[in-house]
Amino acid sequence: MAEKKTTKKAAAPKAEEVKKATVKKAAAPKAAAAKKATIAVNVENAGFKAGDVYQALAAAEKALTVKEIAKAAKISEEETLLGLGWLFKEGKLVAADEKITLA
Repeated sequence: MAEKKTTKKAAAPKAEEVKKATVKKAAAPKAAAAKKATIAVNVENAGFKAGDVYQALAAAEKALTVKEIAKAAKISEEETLLGLGWLFKEGKLVAADEKITLA
C-alpha cells in the first residue's frame, strides 16, 4: 500500500503578534514615509537640467550654492546636481568656497 505523506502547516500568528507588528509600522517616523521623487537619468534629462541650472546662474550673475540654484531653477537638489555634473564636464562652471559660478 502507498503511504500517506503528512505535511505540517505553519501555525498562524497569534493576535498579539499581529497587533504588535501593526503598532510598530504605525509608529514609524514620518520622515521615512516621505515620498521621494524619481529622476530619469538619461542624456536628454541631464541636458535639460543643465540648461535650467545654467539659466539660473546666468540670471543671478553671482556664485550660488546648490540649494540656491535649485530654488532659482525651481528643480530639486538632485536634479540640480545632475545638471551641475553636465556643466562641470563641459567646463562651463567654476566652484569655490561651496559656491558655483559660470566659467
